[in-house]
Amino acid sequence: MSYELLSEPVRRYIRDKRWDALRAIQVAAISKILTTDDNYILASRTASGKTEAAFLPILTKVDFRERGIQVLYISPLIALINDQFQRVEELCKHLDVTVTKWHGEASKSLKDKLIKEPKGILLITPESIEAMFVNHPYYVKTLFSNLKFVVIDEIHSFIGSNRGIQLKSLLSRIKQSVPHHVRTIGLSATIGDYDEAKKFTGEEARTKVLLDKTPKELNAKFKYIKTEAGSYSVAFIEDLYEQTKDKKVLIFPNSRGNAEEIAVKLKKTAERNNGHPFYFSHHSSVDKELREYIEHFAKNNERQYFCIACTSTLELGIDIGSVDMVVQIDSTFSVASLIQRVGRSGRKESIKSNLLLYATEHWQLLQSIACWQLYKESFIEPIYSQTKPFDILFHQILSILRETSGCNKEALITRLKSNAAFANLSLSEIESLILYMIGADYVEDLKRELIIGYEGEKLVNSREFYSVFETLPTFKVIHSGKSIGDIPFSPMITEGENMLLAARIWKIMDVDMDAKKIFVVPAYDGKKPMFFGEGGNVHLSVRKKMLEILYSDFENSGAYEDSAISIINEMQLFFKPFPVNDFDNDRPIVIKEKSIEFYTFSGTKINKTISFLLKSIGLENDLHDSESMIEIKSCEKGIDKVIDSLRKEILNIGDYVEKVIKETPAFFIFSKWGKYLPGDLKKAYILETYFDISGMADFINNLRIAGTT
Repeated sequence: MSYELLSEPVRRYIRDKRWDALRAIQVAAISKILTTDDNYILASRTASGKTEAAFLPILTKVDFRERGIQVLYISPLIALINDQFQRVEELCKHLDVTVTKWHGEASKSLKDKLIKEPKGILLITPESIEAMFVNHPYYVKTLFSNLKFVVIDEIHSFIGSNRGIQLKSLLSRIKQSVPHHVRTIGLSATIGDYDEAKKFTGEEARTKVLLDKTPKELNAKFKYIKTEAGSYSVAFIEDLYEQTKDKKVLIFPNSRGNAEEIAVKLKKTAERNNGHPFYFSHHSSVDKELREYIEHFAKNNERQYFCIACTSTLELGIDIGSVDMVVQIDSTFSVASLIQRVGRSGRKESIKSNLLLYATEHWQLLQSIACWQLYKESFIEPIYSQTKPFDILFHQILSILRETSGCNKEALITRLKSNAAFANLSLSEIESLILYMIGADYVEDLKRELIIGYEGEKLVNSREFYSVFETLPTFKVIHSGKSIGDIPFSPMITEGENMLLAARIWKIMDVDMDAKKIFVVPAYDGKKPMFFGEGGNVHLSVRKKMLEILYSDFENSGAYEDSAISIINEMQLFFKPFPVNDFDNDRPIVIKEKSIEFYTFSGTKINKTISFLLKSIGLENDLHDSESMIEIKSCEKGIDKVIDSLRKEILNIGDYVEKVIKETPAFFIFSKWGKYLPGDLKKAYILETYFDISGMADFINNLRIAGTT
């Protein structure tokens, strides 16, 4: 029995907490972690006890009397570290195990104490590990020379991202300095590709997945209420208020601007109806202290109803206690995101999760239903991982040279070749990039060793060096000397304009461009405020499911209100003339007098590839990705010839990309470190990350036009 394998102090903790029984994922993890030397990915739904599943056996197995950090816990968010610190510290307080937070906002005195006497468990972000390698490389050896376990929380948020490649490299570098095997435990509620998760540990062959498929009861309801152009209608807000006024609710409207509009309008509606006053907005632009207050209020509030309009800042596993309902406004961009958000409701075992899905536009309704049906089929998008991460290689070469204060070329190449993050790069590719960096003065060749060059010093000495994600310039918003939050600068930010932030409308009184500050006062003039939004990539499987729904009998399972059913019926009627029988290959095309509407029902990256190639061969077009439709303008060739041209020209897409990079470099958005690569590697980066060339080739080569009208 797993419980019996645990040490007595850990068993005492379980008894003190009065747990009725261990959860399924905990039973499996305890047994495997304690009886093998393998790495494990613990995959189970939100609030299923994954943190305890990892730490209960680790606390049993590790001798924390040994010097040095024994367990390294890595989180994608500082807020999640602060949240998990409390849980892990509670686990450890009876075991005399030291738990330390290490990030930019953590106590310096506690960090200094840890350096003098390294021990216990360290909670940290990838950026703080990078800063340690760059500024204090001796800390790495002091702290981690006796490391036993690495625990990666929300591992899915790292896989397939530049930040994940950076973390993979940093962990490889740590493990290179440790004389024994360091085990990795990953935690996630939403992994769609277990092979990629296993590769992430750097030891795919000795990494196993423990998957808990225990379902959570879920009530879902779909509503359709059309909104006015650019803002939410009165009818929509009033309905949303009625649905949420007597509950503890999280509302996800897909962008910061929409979250602000929702929070402000619901608060005003509540004031008119003598409702509760606890309406908040929570996203990355809201001041950190205010976000922490909202999280604390939600977690510790027992009696009061509340409503938080939020973005992905509350999608990850920050514990905000029990929520009665999650509201999703318009479709998530992925099934994985829907799973994370659904998991915020009904976190207690005995409570059902409640999900209300609003759609304000018919294509959003269709996509929302498609994501929901894929969710019920247990589908999660597979993760795409960059195979040739030259941009992160560029960054890590500079990081290693700073860590070592210079090293000979052979030693550098040996370290890079043994780094799991760069396993797919050949020796010649690594050498080629090093030679380019020498020629461009990012690296200086002293013959006996390589050191950071003049241009490289400018990059490494910046605080921006620690991260691999681009951060837009932001302006601090100030009212009465107090920070309300930070927002990306926009030309629309001018004196006299109104803006939304922290669930209130503000009037901009002054903009200090040098200090990057915006001074505001509350606005009462009724002038329409500005806000900002974001987008995302949609996977091919979601779009195929949308097509299937249009050509299938749409039976009401009780989840869909009449308004939603009516819209789906209208859309089915529109596409009925097109004989789609094969959802993989048949696609409808609408021929208009001056344009062609090509409904691809394909993923965002495939759509971007088709749209780019059409422009490259002289066919102007607009990509309407939310409708999965490409509008080809003034086309005299006829659709059959257009498709033939695409089939031929896809082989030349590299040449077109190269031409655009040379003539209009701002056309493509490169990664933070990709913009420093030579032209041939920029081209390779774009072809691999921006487009889906193989997906487009497969789509176009098998495409059958399902009639035209």
